Amino acid sequence: MFESFKTKTKEYKLFFAIFALVVFCLFLVLIISGIVGIINKIKEGHYIGANAPYAKTISVQGQGKVYAKPDIAIVDLSVVTDGTNLKTVQDKNSAKMNKVTEFLKGFGIEEKDIKTINYQIYPRYNYENRVIPQIIGYEITQALEVKIRALDKIGDILDKSVSAGINQVSSLRFWVDKDEDLKEQARKLAIDDAKKKADKLASNLGIKLVKLTGFTEETGYYPVPIYAKEAGGVGGGGETTPNIQTGENEITINVILIYEID
Repeated sequence: MFESFKTKTKEYKLFFAIFALVVFCLFLVLIISGIVGIINKIKEGHYIGANAPYAKTISVQGQGKVYAKPDIAIVDLSVVTDGTNLKTVQDKNSAKMNKVTEFLKGFGIEEKDIKTINYQIYPRYNYENRVIPQIIGYEITQALEVKIRALDKIGDILDKSVSAGINQVSSLRFWVDKDEDLKEQARKLAIDDAKKKADKLASNLGIKLVKLTGFTEETGYYPVPIYAKEAGGVGGGGETTPNIQTGENEITINVILIYEID
């Protein structure tokens, strides 16, 4: 009976050994199949589009320009105030800026065209004979961006703004407020220019333009420099008023057309 038990035990061990080997082989087959599948997918990725015919193309650039008299001026007007007591300096600066705002509204400039673009407080230090610099005062700068739609009033506004409290003027520039129609004109000119160049290039190269396959556009907007007949910049309410020349604005659009060729 004991010998029979030993024999059965050996048979069970052999059965489990064979079963484990079969399971291991199946698991190994699955792993190998997965790896092969991944490799095949990678190979397919490498050859995507390999059979598609290479499209021969040329690209040409065109430019369109239109000119227009600006109808709006934009200028930055600042009030700079300094002193030893921060609260006193702040109050003085605010009072000056409130006066400037009322002054601008008196010229018919609407609230929507007056925007604060900068407000900064700078400590002033004494560096002489001290290891640690000491604060000896403060400077506050507040700047407004002002849109002036009545261009004939620019000189007066710049001249009289000093008396109103402005002591820094910068970034005077001119724009066309609603320029979409002008951009459309420039775009059409640019496309026509590119088409003419493409036709001429195709003729010179002895090729045929099959179809348009791509289009890109760049827009450039360049204000013409400002020229003033009177020297000296902004006055302080004297007899000479700045003579501001608005000039013209140039609106430029560049396009690139891409053609399939034969």
